[in-house]
Amino acid sequence: MADTSGIFDRLKEDHDKHRKLLAKMAKTEGASDERESLLEQFTIEVKSHAAAEEQALYSTMMRKPETTSDTRHSVSEHHEIEEMLNDLAATDMSSSAWLSKFKDLRHEYEHHIDEEEEEHFPEFEKHLTDADLDHMRSVFERRKQAELGEQEVTPEKMEDAKE
Repeated sequence: MADTSGIFDRLKEDHDKHRKLLAKMAKTEGASDERESLLEQFTIEVKSHAAAEEQALYSTMMRKPETTSDTRHSVSEHHEIEEMLNDLAATDMSSSAWLSKFKDLRHEYEHHIDEEEEEHFPEFEKHLTDADLDHMRSVFERRKQAELGEQEVTPEKMEDAKE
């Protein structure tokens, strides 16, 4: 089995950063500059991470029949979380609706990354080759950096989102 600690450690490093941003956001109140800044930072970071993770990890795992179902599940959750982020950005930060949507987003995101770390990553590790590992390591950072420069907050209410 290949030594996969590098890619999974790197993904967990991002997840830990995201957990900290969520905790900071939870401590903010109203339509503050801090809340807006943290939401923007979290959104750009999560969207960039998801795009890089999909290209580096999940594109590799889709080629493994044993992990296709878990891979599809995780990618689907990425899209749901992005819709939640867009909806949150389109909601008045001083409203109780914002706080409710934030709590839902936080719950869904933390569930997603916990599931990845505790269930999917250990299972995926069993199916990776050295070539897979080389590919993932070369792709993730390059794609993440490119995405950081491209991502933005895109406010869109859930009910207005196009399928």
